[in-house]
Amino acid sequence: METVSTARAFGGVQGVYRHASAATGTDMTFSVFVPAHAAGARLPVVWYLSGLTCSHANVTDKGEYRRACAELGLIFVAPDTSPRGASVADDSAYDMGQGAGFYVDATQAPWAPHFRMWRYVTEELPALVAEQFPVDPARQAVTGHSMGGHGALTIGLTYPQRYRSVSAFAPIVAPSLVPWGEKALGGYLGPDRSAWRRHDAVALIEDGARVPALLVDQGDADPFLAEQLRPELLKDACASASIDLTLRLQPGYDHSYNFVSTFMADHLAWHAERLR
Repeated sequence: METVSTARAFGGVQGVYRHASAATGTDMTFSVFVPAHAAGARLPVVWYLSGLTCSHANVTDKGEYRRACAELGLIFVAPDTSPRGASVADDSAYDMGQGAGFYVDATQAPWAPHFRMWRYVTEELPALVAEQFPVDPARQAVTGHSMGGHGALTIGLTYPQRYRSVSAFAPIVAPSLVPWGEKALGGYLGPDRSAWRRHDAVALIEDGARVPALLVDQGDADPFLAEQLRPELLKDACASASIDLTLRLQPGYDHSYNFVSTFMADHLAWHAERLR
């Protein structure tokens, strides 16, 4: 692991790191904030998954999480959203290819050689972070924004014993039913829609996946709300499955980091309560 940069923040250390990934076959960059802590202590960790067009840098620069993490004693990890590089397949559109990995392991050409983001964020990066940072692996939470909210929900629902809490900001809750998801899941996983269900939060709940509770914030001025995000589908699925969903429709907020940063501390406090 190579250290790209470190800086003091709220008594802790904000770092950016790079490593050669076996999962993607590329170098991958991620950021980690470690709050001040006693020597030998192991801290709970919150994984944050970013959205379309983003890298680790968006939330690191604009997420405004460090003060809350320092006060609550949380490590905050933000991976990239896809493999990158000249040898990595890409698409001219913003919602496919580099910057748009959708947190799946691609099975279709030309994506399959590198686009293995599910394996990367659920296996390889957690193992590396646990080795290099003072993480308590028994106290993990996952959250994310938009495409990353989709990733957080699907990962949390798939591994409920690993992640004690799951939340999301403006997530794509049913990618099988919206244009962003149909394009990405079809492109990465092929035309068989049954293969998409394990990467669709609503479908996972319909198929029996359960977590005790979910927290979702959504801006009502989000331009993607009606066509791409459709939180009402998650609300209906959770109601049918008796999952305790807190869905907060925030008046006047859009899809940007102005929205995410406003409610970041709320999410971190919610996770911290469940990670004690």
